Order: sequence, then structure tokens, then C-alpha cells
Amino acid sequence: MGDEGAISLIEPELDPNFIVTPTVAQRTEHALTYLQADLPVHFCGPAGTGKTALAMHVAAKLKQPIVLIHGDDEFTTTDLVGAEYGYRLKRLRDEYIHTVKKVEEDMVRRWVDNRLTIACKHGFTLVYDEFTRSKPEANNVLLSVLEEKMMDLPATGQVEERYLAVHDKFRAIFTSNPEEYAGVHKAQDALRDRLLTIDLDYFDRDTEVAITQKRSGVSLADAEAVVDLIRRFRERCHWKGRPSVREAIKIAKALKAKKGHPAATDPFFKRLCEHVLATGPAMVDPQKKAEALKLLDQLIKAKS
Repeated sequence: MGDEGAISLIEPELDPNFIVTPTVAQRTEHALTYLQADLPVHFCGPAGTGKTALAMHVAAKLKQPIVLIHGDDEFTTTDLVGAEYGYRLKRLRDEYIHTVKKVEEDMVRRWVDNRLTIACKHGFTLVYDEFTRSKPEANNVLLSVLEEKMMDLPATGQVEERYLAVHDKFRAIFTSNPEEYAGVHKAQDALRDRLLTIDLDYFDRDTEVAITQKRSGVSLADAEAVVDLIRRFRERCHWKGRPSVREAIKIAKALKAKKGHPAATDPFFKRLCEHVLATGPAMVDPQKKAEALKLLDQLIKAKS
């Protein structure tokens, strides 16, 4: 059974651009401790809090090949476990008597392992990114994998064993956004009970400055100015979709390309901030957009 060659594995290499500050190092240490105790880890937090990057960083430190899955509303159990795909043709030609030709053909369905099965079978590290974007019923197979260390396989003609023992090196890391986010399903309690959840909030100032400077290439002073603006805006806005370090990186990158600086007197900087911070799904409501523009104008003027 199986065809892991169809699945792309990620080598466990640390990203040289990943920023490690005391806050990030502490989160990493905690997660690694739990994983070493064979406890599946779940990073939960708002968008832009570094869940996926942290999950991949922790997974790389386990030094096992990584199987990455992105949650999808269209997923079924088959997308995780595998299924029968196509056919395998066996042909037997009998010409023992030269005047008689006998041909036998046998076509059987071909079983192909999918990503979860491959990770469980070979002891790889599973990173299931935004797992609550998949429907709960698609994730039911994880219950026995995480608790009993057994995978229940579908009954087919090509799968001889109904159960697959999970490799003792298999580890699992999950990430998710809060349940109020659009496109997110409520995870079943039985699955959440099997996960050790680490709630992530927005990074501390030093981490956001370090990430912004590293990802954009601006000076330390400019990175600090951009991050401080983002943080003040985030503290005072009261709607969903509050800005994170992602927005700081966008502003800093654009300033770098323009060879500009976060100056209150620069009209490009003001318009850039409006494009980054006063747009998006949260700003569909005209009243919210007006509030955001007013708040942004106040914060930028306060810098002058």
C-alpha cells in the first residue's frame, strides 16, 4: 500500500530569515517540550501573529521531514488519508504452445497514501495549518491518531490492514484562527481536548521591530517608527481585523522601494498608510472606514 512519492516533503531546515527574540525563543522552547512529550501542539491566534512561521520553525527543530497541510473547506477524509485512484493493469501472455496464444488481463484499483497517512507511517512531522478551515468531519480521523496512535483506514480491496499503527516519531503541530473569523469551522471538542493549545497574541514591540526591519530592509529608526504607528492604531481601533506586523512590513517595504521615510510631512507616507490600514474587509462599512481614516490622521499628525 502507498505511494509517498506523489507527496512533496519539506526538509527540516531552519529559515535564516526567521527572527528569534526572547519571546519567540520561549514559545519555541515550550512547544518543543510538549512535542517531545508526544503532545500535539496547537498555535491559536489572530492573523499576523506568526502562527505558521512558528509552527514551521518548531517543526524544523524536530529534524524530521515535514508534511504540510493547509486546511480547506472542501477537504474530506480522503484528502488526509488517501484513496484508490486509477487502475493497475496486469497482463499475462501464455505462448507455451506456439500455435496457441493465451492472454489474461487483470485490472485492480490502485491505492495511494495521502499526507496524513504518510506522516503517520514514516514518523514525519505534520504541520496542519489553519485546520479549522476544514470541516470537522474531515478531521475525525485525527481523533484515533492522536489518542490511540492508530489510524482507521477505509475498507477497500487494496488495503489489507484496517488499522495503521502510528510511528513513534510522528508529531503533529496545528494552527488556527479564532472561531469568529470568516471561513472558520468550530472544531469538535474531542479534537481540541487532544491538543495542547498555546494562545498567541500580537508580538511585543521589540519582536515586531526586528521582523519589520529584517523583512523590509529599512533602517532601525524607520522600522521603529512604522511599528509604533501600527501598535498605536491597533490599540485604539475596535473592529475585527486589527493590523499586525504584516501591515508594518507592507508599509516598510513600500517606503524602501520609494526611498522614503515615515515622516508626517510626507504625503506618500500618509497615502500609503491609508491604503494599508483603511482598506480590506473590515472597512466595507463606510462608518468604520471613516473612523479608521480619522484615527490614522490623528496618529500621523501626532508624530509631527
